[in-house]
Amino acid sequence: MLQAVAEAAEARGYALAVVTLGAEGRIGEAFDRLRDQGVDGAIVLNEASALARDADPAGLALVVVDAPADPRFTVIGTDHAAGARAATAHLLDRGAEAVHHLAGPEGSFAAAERERGWREELAARGLRIPDPLRGDWSAGSGHDRGRVLAADPAVTAVFAANDQMALGLLRALADAGRGVPDDVAVLGFDDIADAAEFRPPLSTIRQDFAALGELAVRLVVDRVEGRDVQDPALLTPALIPRASA
Repeated sequence: MLQAVAEAAEARGYALAVVTLGAEGRIGEAFDRLRDQGVDGAIVLNEASALARDADPAGLALVVVDAPADPRFTVIGTDHAAGARAATAHLLDRGAEAVHHLAGPEGSFAAAERERGWREELAARGLRIPDPLRGDWSAGSGHDRGRVLAADPAVTAVFAANDQMALGLLRALADAGRGVPDDVAVLGFDDIADAAEFRPPLSTIRQDFAALGELAVRLVVDRVEGRDVQDPALLTPALIPRASA
């Protein structure tokens, strides 16, 4: 996503300054540094988005990616719930009787929305909703939680909240001697660059990061230049079926 924003800013002739929050995530201090540097607008990405609600963005034209609506800034993002419903529906339509979920971390807006979509699709079909197992987006956490899923013979389909955790899950399944997709179907989210090179190639939900980056830059420029901006509709992700599901 950061690369997409950088490319879109460069295409419009704007310089991009990157501010990282560090482990403590003090976004208010980051806003203060930007204002001190004479920055007119900012784009808040990924897990920092949840922190924007608790900071004072006064003096900055702000666009926040993946966050609840807020009158102080413009919100854009992917329709994570719709993507999760599509993922869950795909697994069910291919014969799964239950779909387990390898969820993202507590406090993540994207993780919550993906979990919501998974739950809604199962509920709409009158199916039992298993307890999700929660990771931290990393492949390591996917492998750790994946060992629990791999050890349960009742698990035959898993929707992972991102591709990295799906990668760890694939390793755990292989370690347990369970084939993918014959024994367990696996579907991720994001369509990262290497998803097609996983073994087997990973079915996933593709976010259009280039479109998100272009939209974020266009809207922050509009706000800086004083044009009226309304929160746009969420971008719909696409199902990318491959060999894993």
